[in-house]
Amino acid sequence: MHTDVIRPQRYKGSGLLLEAYLLWGALTIYWKLLDTVSAYEILAHRVIWCFLFVNIVLLLKGQFNSSWQEIKIVLSSGRSALAMIAASLLISLNWFTYIWAVTNERILETSLGYYINPLITVLLGIAVLKERLPFWQLIAFLLAALGVLYMTFQFGSLPWISLALALTFGLYGLVKKSTCLSALSSITLETLLVIPIALGYLIWLYANEGGALQILNIKITLLLLGSGAVTALPLLLFSAGVKLMPLSAAGFFQYLSPTISLFIGIFMFNETFTAVHAITFACIWLALLLYSLSHAGLLPEKRAEFARGRYKR
Repeated sequence: MHTDVIRPQRYKGSGLLLEAYLLWGALTIYWKLLDTVSAYEILAHRVIWCFLFVNIVLLLKGQFNSSWQEIKIVLSSGRSALAMIAASLLISLNWFTYIWAVTNERILETSLGYYINPLITVLLGIAVLKERLPFWQLIAFLLAALGVLYMTFQFGSLPWISLALALTFGLYGLVKKSTCLSALSSITLETLLVIPIALGYLIWLYANEGGALQILNIKITLLLLGSGAVTALPLLLFSAGVKLMPLSAAGFFQYLSPTISLFIGIFMFNETFTAVHAITFACIWLALLLYSLSHAGLLPEKRAEFARGRYKR
């Protein structure tokens, strides 16, 4: 009976996570449609409209007062407030880098960045949280590093977009470990903290007649106004889905989004996928396979540890 109850929940959770990652992957197309607008202006609109959209959702769900009370408690703690300021700046930088890359025909590098991200997170766990790295996860990290170094050597420069996306999102996750806000409250506070910068930039921009909304292009206007909803909706779906799934199972879905971006970059926007890209991505994919199998306890060293009762997650 217990299994019969859990299974539909996991199916529902899988469906919600699938929708979330499909939307995150499709965001590549959304930002590409705005490639005539500067990344700075897109980011400013994204922050403002995301803040407004999330607050509307909170009102509709009857969680507005409780969410803001939760935010006040976090801001009353100096350490938590500083962590949220850092998280806000990191996610803003991550958003900007992604938007800039997509609108400047660097979609393949964004895909690589989000493939690397889980491995960067592991590295941060070792460096900052002093976590132990099992053998196969060490091999996975070295493979990923080999792929990045190969691309660097062949192209003569670091894939800075990929590394910036992976590092900012990895650090964002690390900082968020010290906070306990719900998903909606978190994104509300993160956008609130950078709204003064976003509003100030837009006021300056429009005062100098440089804003995209002044062109009166209906498509651009609707896309900018909708940037808040397309930012928040995948997060809402993810938050709902991950509660119904084991975290280890939910983790496999994270590779769907960069895969979608990769295919969009190659087949929709004709970005060049060279032999260098193929070798680099092959190293990353193999690394992720080893990491996922190791994390799930499906490789020999972990099976032995499970059998001896020494392995603890």
